[in-house]
Amino acid sequence: MSYSIDFRRKVISIRKNEGLSIRETAKQFRIGPASVSRWINQIESKASTTRQRKIDKSELIKDVEQYPDAYKKERAERFGVCQKAIWQALKKLGLTYKKNSTSSESRRKRPAGISTKKTTV
Repeated sequence: MSYSIDFRRKVISIRKNEGLSIRETAKQFRIGPASVSRWINQIESKASTTRQRKIDKSELIKDVEQYPDAYKKERAERFGVCQKAIWQALKKLGLTYKKNSTSSESRRKRPAGISTKKTTV
């Protein structure tokens, strides 16, 4: 639950004017002491920003086409990210790594194509 800036200022001013502790102020207004403590340092909430992604989706698709049998660990090293990031990016693209009973040699003979449908890599 987000409290208004006016309410936050009121809480802080009453704390200063009456000389209350953080716990006493929190109890009086029925809010958490962590909120009061945070408002003392910064009344306005921080603006959220969008995260910068490290993995370029088009580069990942090219990598999958170039190295269809590569492991997540190998891709992660090439992109400079962790294996989980590779897994999440491949999942978002609808690509999966499925082990077949056939040898990797026979899989290499198949053309590696990327489509919007789920494909095996």
